[in-house]
Parts: sequence; structure tokens; C-alpha cells
Amino acid sequence: MYKKGLFWVFGVLQSVSLGAIIFLLFRTLGVINGKPVIGLDAHITLSVVFPVFLLMVEYLIYSRK
Repeated sequence: MYKKGLFWVFGVLQSVSLGAIIFLLFRTLGVINGKPVIGLDAHITLSVVFPVFLLMVEYLIYSRK
């Protein structure tokens, strides 16, 4: 049970930091370019959906015995 709790703590931290990196990357590219690279809705969707999908895949791999 301890390992599963540890997985969730670090898995969520990893997903949050990945989402922040993706968000800031697209924001920085927009600032450098002078105009948005992608729309704000796609920007937020990619920043949320990709890390959540990655967390689900990692959980499926981790929970397989």
C-alpha cells in the first residue's frame, strides 16, 4: 500500500510539472513569435490532457503484475 501512495504522490507531481512546462513552452513560443502559436483553448487542452493521459498509462503499467 505504501508503494501505491508513493506512486500517486510522485505521479501527480510529475504530471503537474509536465503540464506547467508545456503551458510555459507554448506561451514562450508565442512571446518570441509575437503572436500566439496555437489558440488558448488548444494550449490549455494540451497542457492538461497530455499529462493526465501519461499518468493513466504509467498507472496501467505500474499496476500490472
